[in-house]
Amino acid sequence: MTAKAAPVLVTGGTGTLGRLVVPLLREAGRTVRVLSRRGGEPERGVEHVSADLLKGEGLDAALEGVETVLHLAGGPKGDDEATRHLVRAAQRAGVEHIVYISVIGADKLPLGYFRAKLGAEQAISESGIPWTTLRAAQFHDLALTVVEKMAKLPLVPAPGGLRWQPVDARDVAARLVELALGRPAGLVPDLTGPKVYGLGDLSRGYLQARGKHRMLLPVRMPGKVGRAYRAGENLTLEGASVGQRTWEDFLTERVA
Repeated sequence: MTAKAAPVLVTGGTGTLGRLVVPLLREAGRTVRVLSRRGGEPERGVEHVSADLLKGEGLDAALEGVETVLHLAGGPKGDDEATRHLVRAAQRAGVEHIVYISVIGADKLPLGYFRAKLGAEQAISESGIPWTTLRAAQFHDLALTVVEKMAKLPLVPAPGGLRWQPVDARDVAARLVELALGRPAGLVPDLTGPKVYGLGDLSRGYLQARGKHRMLLPVRMPGKVGRAYRAGENLTLEGASVGQRTWEDFLTERVA
């Protein structure tokens, strides 16, 4: 089977990012195999398979004939263990390239989610399989979820020093497909959005787009997590790749 004929396995292919990645791979002429826990209905050029990454079940069948894996699946916890299961199955299947989406600050933020992401990165880099890892900033979709929830409160919290560089999922998807179709490149430059915002700024933009008025309440994040965010450990201010779509562009499309 030639590299172009071999299916590209996309874990998490039914999620926010996966739903953008799959059609881009199809536009590039690649056959896609989507891995999810529930599977799905087949469509032109796209095969759906059911497997459980956290339990390590169904992976050998999912990886049969696969040379490239885009590992997009993730959750609030357990990403490191799920990735170790995937890596072991990929080793058995003779996979030639694993592309992983991680998060900026995976090696710096003292939070369980970031530690699991770093563990997943390490499982891939130590696997012996050629690999590429892209660390991205928080997606606009996540920022929207956060500010929507906070806007329901009488006073909207505005944590001092907490800054984000939200990036559009479409920009991330395009970069991941580019990496998957290329040669393994190791840890590539981070991908951020074009602007840095305080969390209060994100809330103000959302409230303005919705025509709402709320008082913002300055708060201080305590402990190691607060210090890490105030130090900008979740940011990449130099040397990053930069997406095109701003938070304002996203709000115009989704909210205004």
